[in-house]
Amino acid sequence: MTDPAAVQSLVEAVRNAPKYTAMDAGLVQALVEQELGKGRGVKETIKAVRNKLHQVGSAYQEKPIGYAQLYRRLAALPRDLHSPEIKPFCLEAMREHTSTRERLGFLEEFYSQTLASLGPIHSLIDLACGLNPLALPWLPLAPNAQLFACDIYTDMTGFLNAFYAHTGVNGRAFTCDLIHNLPDIPVKPVQLALLLKTIPCLEQVDKSIGRRLLSSIKAENMLVSFPVHSLGGRGKGMRTNYDQHFQELVSGLPWQVTRFDFPGELVYRLSRE
Repeated sequence: MTDPAAVQSLVEAVRNAPKYTAMDAGLVQALVEQELGKGRGVKETIKAVRNKLHQVGSAYQEKPIGYAQLYRRLAALPRDLHSPEIKPFCLEAMREHTSTRERLGFLEEFYSQTLASLGPIHSLIDLACGLNPLALPWLPLAPNAQLFACDIYTDMTGFLNAFYAHTGVNGRAFTCDLIHNLPDIPVKPVQLALLLKTIPCLEQVDKSIGRRLLSSIKAENMLVSFPVHSLGGRGKGMRTNYDQHFQELVSGLPWQVTRFDFPGELVYRLSRE
Protein backbone atom coordinates (compact mmCIF):
# COMPACT_ATOMS: atom_id res chain seq x y z
CA MET A 1 0.00 0.00 0.00
CA THR A 2 1.26 3.49 -0.88
CA ASP A 3 2.14 5.64 2.13
CA PRO A 4 -0.65 8.28 2.50
CA ALA A 5 1.87 10.86 3.67
CA ALA A 6 4.01 10.26 0.59
CA VAL A 7 0.96 10.59 -1.66
CA GLN A 8 -0.06 13.84 0.01
CA SER A 9 3.46 15.19 -0.36
CA LEU A 10 3.37 14.48 -4.09
CA VAL A 11 -0.09 16.06 -4.43
CA GLU A 12 1.27 19.22 -2.85
CA ALA A 13 4.34 19.12 -5.09
CA VAL A 14 2.20 18.82 -8.23
CA ARG A 15 -0.07 21.67 -7.14
CA ASN A 16 2.87 23.86 -6.17
CA ALA A 17 3.21 25.04 -9.79
CA PRO A 18 0.92 28.07 -10.32
CA LYS A 19 -1.13 26.62 -13.18
CA TYR A 20 -2.01 23.53 -11.15
CA THR A 21 -2.67 25.20 -7.77
CA ALA A 22 -6.42 25.58 -8.28
CA MET A 23 -6.97 22.07 -9.64
CA ASP A 24 -9.16 19.71 -7.65
CA ALA A 25 -6.99 17.95 -5.06
CA GLY A 26 -8.99 14.73 -5.37
CA LEU A 27 -8.20 14.46 -9.07
CA VAL A 28 -4.52 15.18 -8.46
CA GLN A 29 -4.40 12.54 -5.73
CA ALA A 30 -6.07 9.91 -7.93
CA LEU A 31 -3.57 10.57 -10.73
CA VAL A 32 -0.63 10.48 -8.29
CA GLU A 33 -1.76 7.10 -6.96
CA GLN A 34 -2.24 5.84 -10.51
CA GLU A 35 1.29 6.84 -11.55
CA LEU A 36 2.86 5.48 -8.36
CA GLY A 37 1.09 2.20 -9.11
CA LYS A 38 3.13 2.01 -12.31
CA GLY A 39 6.32 2.02 -10.26
CA ARG A 40 7.35 5.57 -11.09
CA GLY A 41 9.70 7.57 -8.89
CA VAL A 42 8.95 10.97 -7.37
CA LYS A 43 10.13 13.18 -10.25
CA GLU A 44 8.62 10.92 -12.90
CA THR A 45 5.29 10.86 -11.05
CA ILE A 46 5.14 14.65 -10.74
CA LYS A 47 5.95 15.07 -14.43
CA ALA A 48 3.43 12.44 -15.57
CA VAL A 49 0.63 13.86 -13.43
CA ARG A 50 1.27 17.41 -14.62
CA ASN A 51 1.23 16.21 -18.23
CA LYS A 52 -2.19 14.66 -17.71
CA LEU A 53 -3.50 17.75 -15.93
CA HIS A 54 -2.30 19.82 -18.87
CA GLN A 55 -4.19 17.59 -21.29
CA VAL A 56 -7.48 17.80 -19.37
CA GLY A 57 -7.32 21.42 -18.27
CA SER A 58 -4.46 23.85 -18.51
CA ALA A 59 -4.02 23.46 -22.28
CA TYR A 60 -7.27 25.42 -22.62
CA GLN A 61 -6.08 28.38 -20.57
CA GLU A 62 -3.33 30.13 -22.52
CA LYS A 63 -2.83 32.50 -19.60
CA PRO A 64 -4.32 32.75 -16.10
CA ILE A 65 -7.95 33.87 -16.13
CA GLY A 66 -8.25 37.37 -14.68
CA TYR A 67 -10.72 36.57 -11.94
CA ALA A 68 -9.92 39.64 -9.83
CA GLN A 69 -11.00 41.95 -12.64
CA LEU A 70 -14.02 39.78 -13.46
CA TYR A 71 -15.19 39.92 -9.84
CA ARG A 72 -14.91 43.72 -9.86
CA ARG A 73 -16.83 44.05 -13.11
CA LEU A 74 -19.48 41.59 -11.94
CA ALA A 75 -20.07 43.58 -8.75
CA ALA A 76 -20.91 46.68 -10.81
CA LEU A 77 -23.50 44.93 -12.97
CA PRO A 78 -27.29 44.79 -12.50
CA ARG A 79 -28.54 41.72 -10.66
CA ASP A 80 -30.92 40.60 -13.41
CA LEU A 81 -29.59 37.80 -15.65
CA HIS A 82 -31.51 39.31 -18.57
CA SER A 83 -30.29 42.88 -18.12
CA PRO A 84 -28.79 44.25 -21.38
CA GLU A 85 -25.47 44.73 -19.58
CA ILE A 86 -25.05 41.06 -18.65
CA LYS A 87 -24.53 39.57 -22.12
CA PRO A 88 -21.56 41.82 -23.06
CA PHE A 89 -19.91 40.95 -19.74
CA CYS A 90 -20.45 37.23 -20.31
CA LEU A 91 -19.11 37.39 -23.86
CA GLU A 92 -15.96 39.17 -22.74
CA ALA A 93 -15.44 36.77 -19.83
CA MET A 94 -15.91 33.69 -22.03
CA ARG A 95 -13.02 34.88 -24.21
CA GLU A 96 -10.69 34.01 -21.33
CA HIS A 97 -11.10 30.26 -21.90
CA THR A 98 -10.26 28.64 -25.23
CA SER A 99 -13.22 26.27 -25.30
CA THR A 100 -15.87 28.96 -24.86
CA ARG A 101 -14.01 31.52 -26.97
CA GLU A 102 -14.16 29.16 -29.95
CA ARG A 103 -17.98 29.06 -29.68
CA LEU A 104 -18.67 32.80 -29.47
CA GLY A 105 -19.06 33.29 -33.22
CA PHE A 106 -22.10 31.00 -33.31
CA LEU A 107 -23.22 31.04 -29.66
CA GLU A 108 -26.80 32.17 -30.27
CA GLU A 109 -27.37 29.66 -33.09
CA PHE A 110 -25.69 26.94 -31.04
CA TYR A 111 -28.33 26.97 -28.31
CA SER A 112 -31.34 28.09 -30.34
CA GLN A 113 -30.88 25.20 -32.78
CA THR A 114 -29.82 22.40 -30.44
CA LEU A 115 -32.37 23.12 -27.71
CA ALA A 116 -35.33 24.29 -29.81
CA SER A 117 -37.35 21.10 -29.32
CA LEU A 118 -36.76 20.79 -25.57
CA GLY A 119 -38.83 23.74 -24.39
CA PRO A 120 -37.93 25.60 -21.19
CA ILE A 121 -35.08 23.91 -19.31
CA HIS A 122 -36.03 23.15 -15.71
CA SER A 123 -32.83 21.39 -14.63
CA LEU A 124 -29.35 21.29 -16.13
CA ILE A 125 -25.86 20.10 -15.32
CA ASP A 126 -22.84 21.39 -17.22
CA LEU A 127 -20.06 18.80 -16.88
CA ALA A 128 -16.42 19.92 -17.24
CA CYS A 129 -18.07 23.29 -17.73
CA GLY A 130 -15.18 25.72 -18.13
CA LEU A 131 -16.75 29.18 -18.38
CA ASN A 132 -19.73 27.91 -20.37
CA PRO A 133 -22.23 28.61 -17.53
CA LEU A 134 -21.77 32.27 -18.49
CA ALA A 135 -23.82 31.38 -21.58
CA LEU A 136 -26.95 31.12 -19.42
CA PRO A 137 -28.48 34.31 -20.89
CA TRP A 138 -28.67 32.50 -24.24
CA LEU A 139 -30.37 29.36 -22.87
CA PRO A 140 -34.17 28.79 -22.81
CA LEU A 141 -34.37 28.48 -19.03
CA ALA A 142 -37.56 28.04 -17.04
CA PRO A 143 -38.05 30.43 -14.10
CA ASN A 144 -36.03 29.22 -11.10
CA ALA A 145 -34.46 26.39 -13.10
CA GLN A 146 -32.09 24.22 -11.05
CA LEU A 147 -28.59 24.59 -12.45
CA PHE A 148 -25.43 22.66 -11.65
CA ALA A 149 -21.93 23.03 -13.07
CA CYS A 150 -18.67 21.29 -12.30
CA ASP A 151 -15.05 21.54 -13.36
CA ILE A 152 -11.62 20.69 -11.97
CA TYR A 153 -10.74 24.29 -11.03
CA THR A 154 -11.64 25.67 -7.60
CA ASP A 155 -11.14 29.30 -8.66
CA MET A 156 -13.40 28.79 -11.68
CA THR A 157 -16.23 27.22 -9.71
CA GLY A 158 -15.87 29.94 -7.08
CA PHE A 159 -16.35 32.63 -9.71
CA LEU A 160 -19.32 30.82 -11.25
CA ASN A 161 -20.99 30.65 -7.83
CA ALA A 162 -20.46 34.40 -7.48
CA PHE A 163 -22.08 34.89 -10.90
CA TYR A 164 -25.05 32.73 -9.91
CA ALA A 165 -25.48 34.61 -6.64
CA HIS A 166 -25.17 38.05 -8.25
CA THR A 167 -27.75 37.31 -10.95
CA GLY A 168 -30.16 35.50 -8.62
CA VAL A 169 -29.83 32.20 -10.46
CA ASN A 170 -30.69 28.96 -8.66
CA GLY A 171 -27.29 27.47 -9.42
CA ARG A 172 -24.40 25.67 -7.77
CA ALA A 173 -20.90 25.13 -9.14
CA PHE A 174 -18.46 22.66 -7.59
CA THR A 175 -15.29 20.78 -8.41
CA CYS A 176 -15.55 17.30 -9.87
CA ASP A 177 -13.35 14.55 -11.26
CA LEU A 178 -15.31 12.93 -14.08
CA ILE A 179 -12.58 10.37 -14.72
CA HIS A 180 -13.15 8.69 -11.38
CA ASN A 181 -16.65 9.74 -10.24
CA LEU A 182 -19.83 11.28 -11.59
CA PRO A 183 -21.11 14.17 -9.45
CA ASP A 184 -23.98 13.42 -7.08
CA ILE A 185 -26.72 16.00 -7.46
CA PRO A 186 -30.26 16.04 -6.01
CA VAL A 187 -32.04 16.09 -9.40
CA LYS A 188 -32.06 12.65 -11.05
CA PRO A 189 -32.47 12.65 -13.93
CA VAL A 190 -31.76 16.22 -14.94
CA GLN A 191 -33.62 17.47 -17.98
CA LEU A 192 -30.37 18.37 -19.75
CA ALA A 193 -26.69 17.52 -19.34
CA LEU A 194 -23.97 19.33 -21.26
CA LEU A 195 -20.77 17.49 -22.16
CA LEU A 196 -19.16 19.93 -24.55
CA LYS A 197 -15.78 19.18 -26.16
CA THR A 198 -14.97 17.09 -23.09
CA ILE A 199 -14.70 13.46 -24.19
CA PRO A 200 -11.51 13.91 -26.29
CA CYS A 201 -9.77 15.62 -23.35
CA LEU A 202 -10.68 12.93 -20.85
CA GLU A 203 -9.76 10.16 -23.28
CA GLN A 204 -6.18 11.42 -23.09
CA VAL A 205 -6.21 10.03 -19.54
CA ASP A 206 -8.79 7.21 -19.76
CA LYS A 207 -9.62 5.65 -23.15
CA SER A 208 -12.87 4.12 -21.84
CA ILE A 209 -14.32 7.30 -20.35
CA GLY A 210 -16.51 8.30 -23.32
CA ARG A 211 -18.69 5.21 -23.40
CA ARG A 212 -18.84 5.16 -19.60
CA LEU A 213 -20.13 8.72 -19.39
CA LEU A 214 -22.70 8.29 -22.16
CA SER A 215 -24.11 5.19 -20.47
CA SER A 216 -24.11 6.44 -16.87
CA ILE A 217 -25.03 10.15 -16.86
CA LYS A 218 -28.57 10.44 -15.48
CA ALA A 219 -30.20 12.88 -17.87
CA GLU A 220 -33.28 12.96 -20.08
CA ASN A 221 -31.32 14.79 -22.76
CA MET A 222 -27.66 15.52 -23.43
CA LEU A 223 -25.66 17.81 -25.67
CA VAL A 224 -22.35 16.14 -26.51
CA SER A 225 -19.86 17.91 -28.74
CA PHE A 226 -16.44 17.51 -30.30
CA PRO A 227 -13.99 20.10 -31.66
CA VAL A 228 -13.43 20.07 -35.40
CA HIS A 229 -9.98 21.62 -35.24
CA SER A 230 -7.04 21.33 -32.87
CA LEU A 231 -5.89 24.05 -30.49
CA GLY A 232 -3.34 24.92 -33.15
CA GLY A 233 -6.07 25.41 -35.74
CA ARG A 234 -5.59 22.21 -37.76
CA GLY A 235 -8.80 20.45 -38.66
CA LYS A 236 -8.19 18.02 -41.49
CA GLY A 237 -10.52 15.07 -41.11
CA MET A 238 -11.48 15.79 -37.50
CA ARG A 239 -15.22 16.16 -38.15
CA THR A 240 -15.36 12.80 -39.94
CA ASN A 241 -13.12 11.05 -37.43
CA TYR A 242 -15.05 12.29 -34.40
CA ASP A 243 -18.36 11.39 -36.01
CA GLN A 244 -17.13 7.82 -36.50
CA HIS A 245 -15.82 7.74 -32.95
CA PHE A 246 -19.08 9.04 -31.50
CA GLN A 247 -21.12 6.45 -33.41
CA GLU A 248 -18.96 3.75 -31.82
CA LEU A 249 -19.37 5.27 -28.35
CA VAL A 250 -23.16 5.51 -28.55
CA SER A 251 -23.79 2.21 -30.35
CA GLY A 252 -26.36 0.11 -28.50
CA LEU A 253 -27.17 2.80 -25.93
CA PRO A 254 -30.81 3.93 -25.48
CA TRP A 255 -30.39 7.36 -27.05
CA GLN A 256 -32.15 8.98 -30.00
CA VAL A 257 -29.44 11.08 -31.67
CA THR A 258 -29.73 14.31 -33.67
CA ARG A 259 -26.62 15.82 -35.26
CA PHE A 260 -25.81 19.52 -35.61
CA ASP A 261 -22.85 20.98 -37.51
CA PHE A 262 -21.35 24.34 -36.56
CA PRO A 263 -18.21 26.03 -37.95
CA GLY A 264 -15.99 24.94 -35.08
CA GLU A 265 -17.95 22.20 -33.39
CA LEU A 266 -19.73 18.91 -34.08
CA VAL A 267 -22.73 18.53 -31.77
CA TYR A 268 -25.12 15.71 -30.94
CA ARG A 269 -28.36 16.00 -29.01
CA LEU A 270 -29.15 12.76 -27.25
CA SER A 271 -32.69 12.09 -26.02
CA ARG A 272 -33.85 9.02 -24.12
CA GLU A 273 -35.73 6.59 -26.32
